[in-house]
Parts: sequence; C-alpha cells; structure tokens
Amino acid sequence: MTACAARDDDSSGGGSDSAATDLTITVWPQGEGGPSEEWTLRCDPVGGTLPNADEACGKLGAEMLEPLPPDTICTQIYGGPQTARVKGTFDGNEVDARFGRSNGCEIHRWDVASFLFPVKI
Repeated sequence: MTACAARDDDSSGGGSDSAATDLTITVWPQGEGGPSEEWTLRCDPVGGTLPNADEACGKLGAEMLEPLPPDTICTQIYGGPQTARVKGTFDGNEVDARFGRSNGCEIHRWDVASFLFPVKI
C-alpha cells in the first residue's frame, strides 16, 4: 500500500493562504524525554529548515498526517523508541500528528513519512 497524494494546484483563483503549509517537525531519536531535533517546513513558497523542502512539499499528503484508525490490526513488532510530532498547518488545515515505531503499522506509517524525519535510526 502506498500513501502518496497528488497535490492540487490552486487553479481556483483563491489566494495562497487557502493552501498554506507551515509545519514544525520534532523528532526524538531516543524517544520522548531524550534529546530532540526540530525542523520547519513551509510550502507555497517552499522554505524552512527541513532538508529537501521542495521534495517534501511535493510528497506530503493529508493521509500521512492522519492517525491510524483505533480498530487497526497491527503486527506486534517493535521498531525502536523513536517518536516524532508534526504540528502546524497543512493545506490550510490545522494538524497535530504523532509518529512512533511501536508496532508494524506505526513502523510503516513512519517509513512512508520518513522524508520528514531526517535522522539516523
């Protein structure tokens, strides 16, 4: 399963504020409570401190920022203590997404969005 989304061009004539993306990405490589690393990502215009921001803006999709449904059945494989939080605005909508590696579903979700987390694990 691939979790990619096509980004819509703003052909409606509306201002770029309606599609504003301004995110703060915080990663705890050793788990929350340990040291953290933080980046920013802005799209339209592209900027921020995240490496390869232009690539990230092209790949990022709303479904990547949604939590897993509570009834999702996941393999009980532990992928490590790493956690991340993506907070701010995506395409004009407020987001506060958390990522971890506590089971197979979360590992997959992390891997799909890994371009947002430029840390070695």
